[in-house]
Amino acid sequence: MESFQTIAIFNYDHETVILKHLLEQEGIPYFFENEMTLSVVPMYSAVLGGIKLKVHPNDFEQVQEILDNLNNPLKIV
Repeated sequence: MESFQTIAIFNYDHETVILKHLLEQEGIPYFFENEMTLSVVPMYSAVLGGIKLKVHPNDFEQVQEILDNLNNPLKIV
């Protein structure tokens, strides 16, 4: 896990729930740094720099695509 790098930062624990499911569904190894601390004391988010999603650099492109899809609003044609 030493080679894992930060790809995204979240302020609150609830922002990571759907993302965890999607990453597990794709079989992508990941971990969230500061997750446990901020789930107990959310006001420390600014001090600790948020909840950092860490993934292996080989998975960056796939994870970035997942993040982009989550950030796009639903478009009805």
